[in-house]
Amino acid sequence: MRTICVVGTGYVGLVTGACLSEMGHRVICIDNDKSKIDLLKKGRIPIYEPGLEELVRKNNREKRLSFSTSIKEGINKSEIIFIAVGTPPRPDGSADLSFVENVAREIAYNMRSYKLIVDKSTVPVETGTWVAITVKRNLKKNIPFDVASNPEFLREGSAVHDTFNPDRIIIGVESARAESILREIYKPLKAPVIVTDMKSAEIIKHASNSFLAMKISFINAVGNICERTGADVTKVAEGMGTDKRIGKTFLNAGIGFGGFCFPKDLEAFMWISKKLGYEFNLLNEVKAINEQQKKLMVKKIEDSLWILKNKTVGVLGLSFKPNTDDMRFAPSIDIIEALQAHGAKVQAYDPVAMEKAKPLLKIKYCANAYAAAKGADCLVILTEWDEFRKLDLVKVKKLLKTPILVDGRNIYDPRQAEKLGFTYKSIGRN
Repeated sequence: MRTICVVGTGYVGLVTGACLSEMGHRVICIDNDKSKIDLLKKGRIPIYEPGLEELVRKNNREKRLSFSTSIKEGINKSEIIFIAVGTPPRPDGSADLSFVENVAREIAYNMRSYKLIVDKSTVPVETGTWVAITVKRNLKKNIPFDVASNPEFLREGSAVHDTFNPDRIIIGVESARAESILREIYKPLKAPVIVTDMKSAEIIKHASNSFLAMKISFINAVGNICERTGADVTKVAEGMGTDKRIGKTFLNAGIGFGGFCFPKDLEAFMWISKKLGYEFNLLNEVKAINEQQKKLMVKKIEDSLWILKNKTVGVLGLSFKPNTDDMRFAPSIDIIEALQAHGAKVQAYDPVAMEKAKPLLKIKYCANAYAAAKGADCLVILTEWDEFRKLDLVKVKKLLKTPILVDGRNIYDPRQAEKLGFTYKSIGRN
C-alpha cells in the first residue's frame, strides 16, 4: 500500500483517486473548491459517471479515501502526489498551465521528505521538465524528489471500467526509483506497462487523442461522400473496421466529436507543433471537418423544414456523448445556437445533462423524450443515449406536428423509420 495525494477532483482526479483507493492504496483528494469537497465528504459526487459514486462511498467508508481543501495536509500525508488539475485551452489553442505551476510551487513549499510528483493532467510536452524546475526553484531545503508523467486514457461514461481494464499504462520517468514506485502502484492491474522518458509519455497522450479525432473526422468525410453517391457509411465503416490495421472503434459517422479532451488536445498538439516549427496541417483539416459537420447537421434540419423561423425543433440529447453529463464543447451547443439564430424554438431532453446545460442554452427543457417531441415540427437526435434507441416511434410520430426525424447519430434504421411514415434523414446514409 502506498500513500497518495491527488490534487484536483475533476473527471480525471476523482476517478483516479477513487480507483487507486479501490486498489488498496490510502488516498487523499485535494481541491480548493470547498463546496465540492463538502459534497464528496457526504459520499456524493459533482459529476455523472457510472459506478463512481458507489466507489467513492465504499472507500470513504473503509477509510482508504478522504477529501480535504488543504494541499499542505495532502502533501504531508503522502509520498506520491498526482497533479490532476485543469489545463483549460487559451484563445490561441495552447494549454493554460497556471494551475499546474501553482500546485508544483505548493508542493515545494510544503515538502519535508522525498516526493514523487506525477503529472496526470493532459499537458504539453516539456511540462514535466518545467514542473521539476519550479519545484527546485521553490524548495527551502535540498530535499530529493522525482517528477513523472502518467497520462490517463479514460473515456467519460466508462472511466471506472477503463481505469481497471486499461489497454496500457504509460509511465514517463527519469529515475529507477520513480519507475519502481509507479510499477508498484499499478501492480494490481493486469495491463502492459510501457516505460518511456517524460517527454515521450507527454506526446503519447496528445498523439493518441489527435489520432482518434482524425478517425472520427475521416469517417465523417467519408459519410459525406456516401450521401452524395447513395452508399451507406455504416456498411463502409464495417468493411473498413474489420481490417485489423484499422479497427472498428471511432468509425461511427455523426455530428462530430466534442467533450473536453479531443477538441482541447487537438488544439494543443497543433499549437505545440507550431511552436516547435512544424505545421501539422493534417490536424487543421481534422478540426475543419469537425466544425463543418455541425453546420451540415443544421443544414439537414433546415432542408427538412424549409423555413426555420418560428418552427419548433425537438432535440434529444445534449451531452457530448452518452453516459455523461459533460457539456464542454458539446456539438449540441453550436447546433442549437445556430437553429436559434435562424429563429427556431428549441425544446430538448437529456437523461442527465440538463442541469449542466441550463447555464449554456436558453431553451425549453422537457421531462422526457416524448415531451421534447410533442408539438415539434421535427425531432433531432444529437446524443446516442440507449433510451432513445428504445423509443416507441409510433407514439413519437403521433406527438410530432410533422413526422420529420433528423438522426445525427444513425441510431435508427432508415427503412424502418420511413415505413412508419417518417421523413427520415441521417448521416452518410440514404
